[in-house]
Amino acid sequence: MRNERLLDRRTFLAGTMVLAGAPLWSCGASARVPTFAAYPFQLGVASGDPTADGVVLWTRLAPLPLAGGGMPAEPVPVRWEIAQDERFTIIARRGEAVALPEFAHSVHVEVDGLQPARWYWYRFHVGAEVSAVGRTRTLPAAATLPERFRFAFVSCQNFEQGLFTAYEHLAKEELELVIHLGDYIYEYAGKDNLVRKHQGPECTTLDGYRTRYAQYKQDPALQAMHAAVPWLVTADDHEFDNNCASLISEEAGVTPQVFAARRAAAYQAFYEHMPLRRAALPKNGDMLLFRRVQAGRLADFHVLDTRQYRSDQPCGDHNKPQCAEALSSDQTMLGSAQREWLLAGLGGSQAGWNVLAQQVMMGRVDRKPGEGVAYCMDQWPGYEMERRQLLRFFHERKVPNPVVLTGDIHTNWANELIADFDDLGGRVVASEFVGTSISSSGNGTAEPKDLARILADNPFVKFHNAERGYVRCEITPATWRSDYRTVPFVNRPGAPLTTRASFIIESGDPRLQKA
Repeated sequence: MRNERLLDRRTFLAGTMVLAGAPLWSCGASARVPTFAAYPFQLGVASGDPTADGVVLWTRLAPLPLAGGGMPAEPVPVRWEIAQDERFTIIARRGEAVALPEFAHSVHVEVDGLQPARWYWYRFHVGAEVSAVGRTRTLPAAATLPERFRFAFVSCQNFEQGLFTAYEHLAKEELELVIHLGDYIYEYAGKDNLVRKHQGPECTTLDGYRTRYAQYKQDPALQAMHAAVPWLVTADDHEFDNNCASLISEEAGVTPQVFAARRAAAYQAFYEHMPLRRAALPKNGDMLLFRRVQAGRLADFHVLDTRQYRSDQPCGDHNKPQCAEALSSDQTMLGSAQREWLLAGLGGSQAGWNVLAQQVMMGRVDRKPGEGVAYCMDQWPGYEMERRQLLRFFHERKVPNPVVLTGDIHTNWANELIADFDDLGGRVVASEFVGTSISSSGNGTAEPKDLARILADNPFVKFHNAERGYVRCEITPATWRSDYRTVPFVNRPGAPLTTRASFIIESGDPRLQKA
C-alpha cells in the first residue's frame, strides 16, 4: 500500500471557498468545465451537519464512478443554489465552489444565512448538467424550545450482505434528521454468492476506498435517503479496518506506520463522500469527528468517535471476563481530549435532553448464558473505568436526561444503564438504545435463540431483537419515544416494515417504559 498525498489544508480551503449570496465568480483558466463521458452527478446529493442558520451541501462529480471517477486532473467550477421552495422560485442563497481533483472532485458547501427550523431545497450545476434536487432542514434556533423533534439513527450497511430496503421505508418517515453511527461502507474484498458483490480487493489505498464509496452511493435507496433529509455522520471501524483501535490493527505484524498510511487514505475518502464541515478535513492522517449539534433548548447531540483515540482491546479481545487490563484506569475509549470535551459539554448543558451518538454498546451485557460471565472487549466493558466515570458523571452532575445511541453490532437492544453494574438492582442513570444494521449480517430473526437466557442474566436489558432496520425517535420536552422499525429480510426486494417494540422515557426518570 502507499501513503496517499493529502492536499495542503490552506490550498483546499481556498479552493472550496463559498461566496454565498454574492455574484458568481470566474474561476479563470485554472478551472474550466470539461466534457463529461456520462452524467456527472451519478453519486447523488446530500446535506448534513445542520445548524439553526445553515447546513453543508455535498456532491461529487463522477461520470465513471467505478473507474476512478472519470474526471480530468484539473479543478472544475460547480454552481449551487438553495431555495425556499421545490421549484426554486425563491432562491435563499447561491454561489460557486471548485471541485478539486485532489479530493475526487467532491464539493462541500457550508451555507449560512438561512432561517431556523425550516425546509429548503438545493441542487448543483456544472456546465449544462443539473443534479438531482435534495431537501434539507435547519435546526431550531438556540433560544427556542420546540414542541417536538423527530429523527432516526442507523448503522452498518454491508452492500454485499443485503439490500438497503430499510432506507426505502425510512424515506417515508416524517423526520428532521438522520444520524449514521458508522460502518457506512465495508472494506472487505468482494465475495461470490452473496446478495451483491463488492468491486475489487480489500480497501487499503485511497483509490480503493473511493471506489467502494462510489459503489455504495450508487444504491438508489441510499441516494434517495440522503436527498430527503440532512444527515449527521460519524465513523466506526469498517470505514477503515475491522476492530481498529487507534493505529493498532487486529492483524499481527501490521506496523503503526503502515496502518497510519491506510487510515489517512480511509479518512480522506470518508471526508470526500460525506456532508461534513471543513473542521473535519483530515490533517496529517487524523480526522476531527467529535462535535456537538443543538436542537434549540430541546436536545444537545454529542457526536462521539470511539475508534480513533481508543486503547487496544484488552484481554485478547472478543467475549471474555474482564481482565486486569480492562479494569485499568489507563484504558480509554475516548482519549483524554475527547473525554474532557464531552464532560464539559454535558456538565454545562442547558438542554432538556443530552444525546450521545456513538458506536459501541455501553451496557455491560453478559454474553455467556448461565454460569460465568463474558463481556465484549471491543465495547465499553473493555474500558470499564472510563465507562464508570461517565455513568457516575451522569448521576453526580445531574446531567439532564442522558440518552445513549449505539450501532455496531447488527442487533437491537434497549438497555437501562446502571451506575454500578455489579449491583444489577442499582440506580438507573441513563438509557441506551442500540440499533440494528441496515443490511449487515443478512436476514435476521425476530427472536434470537438465547433471548430468554440473555434477558434472565441481564435484567437491565428490556428488549433484544436481531432483524434489520432502524430506530425512529421523537423528543418532546416531557418525553422521549423510540420505535424499533424492522424488516424481516434483505436478501430480496419488497420486505415489509414492522414496529417490533416501542419505549418511552419520561423527563427526569431514565427508566424505560414499554409503549
